[in-house]
This record gives sequence, structure tokens and C-alpha cells, in this order.
Amino acid sequence: MGKKILAVDDERHIVRLIQVNLERAGYEVVTAFDGREALLKIETEHPDMVVLDVMMPNMDGLEALKRIRANPATHHLPVIMLTAKAQDQDVFQGYSHGVDIYLTKPFNPVELLTFVKRLFTEGEEKGGDDNDVYKL
Repeated sequence: MGKKILAVDDERHIVRLIQVNLERAGYEVVTAFDGREALLKIETEHPDMVVLDVMMPNMDGLEALKRIRANPATHHLPVIMLTAKAQDQDVFQGYSHGVDIYLTKPFNPVELLTFVKRLFTEGEEKGGDDNDVYKL
């Protein structure tokens, strides 16, 4: 399998849509359904990227993103925010917290895949290390 991506959304059908499309493209996909579970999966599964919703129970995506960026072991982890929050203020907030790409729902799976490939290509060009261990 290729690189591992963590798909995080409280709507199971969205997670499944992301998972099916990314797996068809050759990626390994692990899933989580809220921000807390996402942080645990980052620590145990060591994904190469996270696709993260904002509005979720227990811990929202922005708080999870803040924690990812605050941790030296995960601060460089590519994060795509995929959310229904589409106001300019929401987009600004996502980028100000360090998201790499901000996509709004409804989304085109081909567009998501294009951004995933772009982020991985940019990471390889920067000399990303596949041996990173993520501890939260």
C-alpha cells in the first residue's frame, strides 16, 4: 500500500466516501469520528496526512488541528480541512491555525485527490522523512 491517510468526520458516509476514493487511488486509509479519536489515531497509526472535518463532537477539528500543530512531533503533518463551514471567517480561521488546504462540502472527490497528491509531492520535494514517529 501507499501512504497512509487519516480520514476524520463524524458523518460516517463522508468518511466512507473519502476512504473509498483514496483507497482506489492506492492510499491506505484509517478512520476516526471526532477530534479526540483523531489524535489517538495519529499517535498509534502514524498517518502521512490527515483529512479533517471541523464540526464534530467531543473535540472539533480546529482544536485537533491546534494540538497537531503545537506538538513538535506532528507540527509538519499535512492537514486538509474538509468542512461545511464555508464563510470567509471560517476559512481564515482554518488557515490561521495551520491547515494546509481548506476544502468545503459538498466536495468533489477528484479535487480532494488532486490536493492529496499535491501535498505529498510538495512534501517529497522538501525531503519529508517517512520515519517520523508521532507522539501526542
